[in-house]
Amino acid sequence: MIIIKTSSEIAKLRKANKLTFEALELTGEIIKAGMTTKELDTAIHKYFAKHGAKSGFLGYGGFPGSACISINEEVIHGIPGDRVIQDGDIVSVDTGAYVDGYYGDSTRTFAVGNVSEEKKALMKSTEESLYLAISMVKAGVRLGDIGYAIQKHNEDRGYSVIREYIGHGVGKDMHEDPEVPNYGKPGHGVRLAAGMVIAIEPMVAAGRPEVRVLPNRWTVVTRDNSPAAHFEHSVAVTSDGCVVLSTK
Repeated sequence: MIIIKTSSEIAKLRKANKLTFEALELTGEIIKAGMTTKELDTAIHKYFAKHGAKSGFLGYGGFPGSACISINEEVIHGIPGDRVIQDGDIVSVDTGAYVDGYYGDSTRTFAVGNVSEEKKALMKSTEESLYLAISMVKAGVRLGDIGYAIQKHNEDRGYSVIREYIGHGVGKDMHEDPEVPNYGKPGHGVRLAAGMVIAIEPMVAAGRPEVRVLPNRWTVVTRDNSPAAHFEHSVAVTSDGCVVLSTK
């Protein structure tokens, strides 16, 4: 069931997502080669706590971290731990503050040190497709059109969109209806309505789209070990556009 949010609910979602944005800003300031993913996760956890929030990710479905930190071929759900971030890595950090019963949700992929031009191009295409999708959001638009735009933008550049994992509605639960795929058929899918809040999150691989889940039952990697990038914003649909909630 798709839940239409009131203006007061959207204000609460904005608060949670603003903190999420700030935590990702902090991540960009401190991420560096030589630090572990656990150190990065701890910094995000402490930032939320300092501002009176909790991590919406910690314990969600049993997840053991305050952020999903995924490196290179890891697409999503990387578990923070002892892995050391290396020069040349691209690191996707997916996190969300939980405030007053509402979830934030946003992701960025960070380039660490001397990253190859191939990885930079992958990141650029993925982020571009996110903002292309956001530019299309308004009441009456179908999700199939948005998904198709993300898919075409990336496939035209030789990349593959991940199909097993998609965007979603967000509110009192981190994952609500509707599903928001990064692929689609124009003229099909759910029609957006004012008051809907959705997380749009292109996940794009440099190689093939097939993925597998590691034995830890969380971390999703590309089957061909090609690098992947992931960018996400939570947005509130309006009659004539949208408001990006996970920004400053």
